[in-house]
Amino acid sequence: MCGMPQVPPIRSTPARPFRPDASMSLITNVMDHSLDDGYAEAAARKKAAGQGALPKPLRARLGLAAGLVLAALVVTVGAAQARVAAPVVAKERQELIDRIDRETAAADKLESDVDELRAEVSARQRQALRQSGGNPQADLVSTLAGATEVHGPGVKLVVDDAKDASTGGNGNPRETSGFSDTGRVRDRDMQRVVNGLWQSGAEAVSVNGQRLTALSAIRAAGDAILVDNKPLVPPYTVLAVGDGPRLSTRFQNSPDGLYLHALQDNYGIRTAISTESDLRLPAAPSVTVRTAQPSTEKGTS
Repeated sequence: MCGMPQVPPIRSTPARPFRPDASMSLITNVMDHSLDDGYAEAAARKKAAGQGALPKPLRARLGLAAGLVLAALVVTVGAAQARVAAPVVAKERQELIDRIDRETAAADKLESDVDELRAEVSARQRQALRQSGGNPQADLVSTLAGATEVHGPGVKLVVDDAKDASTGGNGNPRETSGFSDTGRVRDRDMQRVVNGLWQSGAEAVSVNGQRLTALSAIRAAGDAILVDNKPLVPPYTVLAVGDGPRLSTRFQNSPDGLYLHALQDNYGIRTAISTESDLRLPAAPSVTVRTAQPSTEKGTS
């Protein structure tokens, strides 16, 4: 009997178990494969590429050389720019110096013109007083006020800094603001000298050619001594018109003369006094009349 052909039995393979995280393939890959593998692969590639690179010491030298070249380039460019700007700066500086010189010369000329005009005004005033029969004591008052030039016997006193005078102080009580060296002549020293000469009988006084009046001031500006706002340079030459021998003796015996002598002994300040037969003192550059009243007395011709 014919039977139906036999079909080989179908063997079913067991199904692989289903992973709960099958839908999260990216996270699964990250968890299954460590990042160290990627680093290791990159390091291998870098090592293979570096087999033909330069050695480390040579690379360091090349870097240093490149830095030196860059620094030299910067210095060269700066020097070139400085050479280009130097003539411009020098030209501007010279122009400024020339301008200062011109303005100084113009100021000196104006000051000279002012002095000439003042002298002319004073001469006209004296002439007008004489023509109008003014007070005969006007000339004496004008002389004592410093408005006119005077000459006659008197005393010449020279005061100078010590030989080793400097600008460094040493904490001495004599040191005050304006001057730090005890061997330098100061404004208060000149004040005492001038006042001492007036008190000793001087009729007219000048310092370095600067005529003093009742309104004159001796002050300090930094290390300089000013007489009526004009700076003086040592040595300081003081001229005093009067009875020469008597004026010299009285001044040297006065407290101010003894003060000057103490400066010489203690601080090395140099002084020299002498009597002169004829001294010439200029008129004061500026005498301002603040108050004036007409005289009721009639002058005699």
